[in-house]
Amino acid sequence: MSDSAASAAAPGPAPEEVLAAAVELARAAAVDVAGDPAVVGEHLGTHTEPVADDADPALGMVLTHSFAAGLPGYLGWHWAVTLAVVPGDEHPTLDEVVLLPGDSALLAPAWVPWHERLRPGDLSVGDVLPSTEDDARLVPTYLADDDSAEDPSGRVVAEELGIGRERVLSVEGRREAAERWRESEFGPASAMARHAPGPCSTCGFYLPLAGSLRLSLGACSNGFSPADGRVVTADYGCGAHSQASLERTTGEPAEFVPTARYDTADFDVL
Repeated sequence: MSDSAASAAAPGPAPEEVLAAAVELARAAAVDVAGDPAVVGEHLGTHTEPVADDADPALGMVLTHSFAAGLPGYLGWHWAVTLAVVPGDEHPTLDEVVLLPGDSALLAPAWVPWHERLRPGDLSVGDVLPSTEDDARLVPTYLADDDSAEDPSGRVVAEELGIGRERVLSVEGRREAAERWRESEFGPASAMARHAPGPCSTCGFYLPLAGSLRLSLGACSNGFSPADGRVVTADYGCGAHSQASLERTTGEPAEFVPTARYDTADFDVL
């Protein structure tokens, strides 16, 4: 057998050997992307990229080299350089170079949609808070089970004139509002309510809400009450209750009892 025939019959290097030996090729690619050799550190190792179970071995393999990253502010990150090679080829192909976080990397918090980040009190002057189309607290007016116009034709006319509401509170929206107000400082569990002479439901300054919430919620109209102009529960109460009065005593008037008096203007001479 001639040398040329033996050379043709000799198998080439295994793909994993070719990829594992291409450390300098991977480093050069990382330096090219980083723009500074100083920010590409030591070689941290390699790992083979997963392939499908039914993948054809003739398609070759893919391997990623990792290098420590020396970029300021990127503690725990590393450069990942992915190479690929087909069987019999001694020259890997560069797939991609990326900067990836490691287990100890400092990452930004997970992104949260704006409508989930908002908290009560965040809205300030000039801010606009649009409601989402799928807001569970609202339903179209024609689907509301109460708190809506009695006459369906009247709703249509109102909407055409621009004086109607396209959406109103849903059952869930009303329940959520009622629970929030009940747990507030103007609910029955507050210290003010526990020491009140009577509940708001019996107070002349209590203005019940309209609709399905009128039996449990209302507004206070007493300017001397800490709840003035606020939504209160019917079983809330304060010292400004309209039926509060001073207790009058009916006993005998108090008797004046003189105390001993001493003359301190004169003194005895001994």
